[in-house]
Amino acid sequence: MDDRLLKIIVCPVCNRKLYFNKMNQELICKNDRLSYPIYHGIPVLLKNKARLIPINENN
Repeated sequence: MDDRLLKIIVCPVCNRKLYFNKMNQELICKNDRLSYPIYHGIPVLLKNKARLIPINENN
């Protein structure tokens, strides 16, 4: 994931910063507890494609 992109990309639900999870290749919104997948280097920032992160899962 390009660091320049991470500086400007935000969660489409709450407009807050997203964090890159390198191991799972996903972008995490800590505010909404949503995980957005990255396919072939392209973030998929669609709410219906996001995964809800369980409270007991660490990021």
